[in-house]
Amino acid sequence: MATWKNEIESRKTFAIISHPDAGKTTLTEKLLYFGGAIREAGSVKGKKNQRHATSDWMEIEKQRGISVTSSVMEFNYQGHRINILDTPGHEDFSEDTYRTLTAADSATMLIDAAKGVEAQTKKLFKVCSMRGIPIFTFINKLDRQGRDPFELMEEMEDILGIRSYPVNWPIGMGQDFHGIYDRHAKKVEWFNPDSPSQTEVVYVNGTDDPKLKERIDPQLLAAFQEEIELLDVAGDAYDEERIKSGELTPVFFGSAVSNFGVQNFLEYFMEWAPAPVGRESDQGFVSPLSDNFSGFIFKIQANMNPKHRDRIAFMRITSGKYSPGMQVNHVRIGKNMKLHQPTQFLAKDRSIVQEAYAGDIIGLYDPGTFRIGDTLAESGTFSFEEMPHFSPEHFAAISVKDAMKHKSFEKGLQQLTEEGAIQLFKTYQRVPEQQIVGVVGVLQFEVLEHRLNNEYNAHIKMENLPLSVARWVDGPAEAMNTFTRKQKNLALDRNDRLVALFENEFQLNMAKDKYPDISFHENSYFVSSQTT
Repeated sequence: MATWKNEIESRKTFAIISHPDAGKTTLTEKLLYFGGAIREAGSVKGKKNQRHATSDWMEIEKQRGISVTSSVMEFNYQGHRINILDTPGHEDFSEDTYRTLTAADSATMLIDAAKGVEAQTKKLFKVCSMRGIPIFTFINKLDRQGRDPFELMEEMEDILGIRSYPVNWPIGMGQDFHGIYDRHAKKVEWFNPDSPSQTEVVYVNGTDDPKLKERIDPQLLAAFQEEIELLDVAGDAYDEERIKSGELTPVFFGSAVSNFGVQNFLEYFMEWAPAPVGRESDQGFVSPLSDNFSGFIFKIQANMNPKHRDRIAFMRITSGKYSPGMQVNHVRIGKNMKLHQPTQFLAKDRSIVQEAYAGDIIGLYDPGTFRIGDTLAESGTFSFEEMPHFSPEHFAAISVKDAMKHKSFEKGLQQLTEEGAIQLFKTYQRVPEQQIVGVVGVLQFEVLEHRLNNEYNAHIKMENLPLSVARWVDGPAEAMNTFTRKQKNLALDRNDRLVALFENEFQLNMAKDKYPDISFHENSYFVSSQTT
């Protein structure tokens, strides 16, 4: 048990959240670099002959220079086993991001020093806040001119409702950026613009140390000393419990692209971030230290290896230890199954797992057995809390151009639906039946078309529909019979649950007034599979 406890407590499983272009993929790669997982960090944007970011493995990601699907990367650092959940920053891919956050024990929030708290960061922070997980903040791009650090912290409190504890503090900014002062360890990391990754570290007695006077302009030094004094007198103190509960965020300043301040952040993160935490189930709390192996599927990805047309289900281990040949109960279908050669990842690269513990992410070969949210357990029939599921906001009728490719087209739609990349509906009581795709963001249509074409050799036709609201509906049988006879734009989801589609919120409110006995749900959790 002592060995299990040590192994589990050495795990750090976290997600990186940010608005697009804040530098998330760059930060992820620098963390991998410090962990020895890669020899050279990739370039997210640039010339065609530059290598691509490790975490961006899909062809469309390489072409567009964006992350469109969550990646899982694991490596070792100073006795810790680190699992990074690299989530899409693009607002169109929020649903995949939200689901991935359920597998994390903490989150690193990346903020652009010039732009501050942006829309997507706000959305993702809300999901983290609802779960009460610790948030660590990295304020990026200090080597460029940005906003006043106090202003950024005030904005975090005003918009996100979280107080800040700056672990380090910048000495200047942009062209005047000299480095960062570690308030906790009383040391300065000097910034060399000609060689940013070559960091010179000097320990000091405080902000009055003569070593600072030798290298900093008197006016800039006076401003810096005044800022540190203000933080010491009026700022929040370090409070471990408030950090654990998500009420206080440790703040770090640096530049990911220059590889400056990243290692300082990583070392504190290893010390302060939580070890794996348990999860609530329908039969009570499941501790990570339980000797009953269990976990849940939070992501499904098809065609990570296009040559083999494979499909991988990503599982967060919640409790216990995996060992080769283990038998588990697939709770949803009520069957025992053997876990065949699970894998661990560095984006698309994988290795066979010989052992894994609570907190780890493993990939299971999926012949079509798994769905997002499935619970697997060595013993017992409990299920973990259901995955977040969001109402799509954009809709299109979809069909295949070549009827000879219909089988590949249907397989692709089924697999992408099971991944959670899209939501698929079919028209209700309409001849001929029409298939409708629903997505959270319009860029997902482009990804859908690209993947069906490249992974399934199915060219498609899509016709955008003037719809923007979906609601799952249920109610008494008589009221449902009336509703289904009179209401337009009805569809069934993949579980044959009835969904009403509307052009706008005004139409939805009219339907609510017209059918007071009908319940309209933003998700399908509380709706039975009976349509009438």
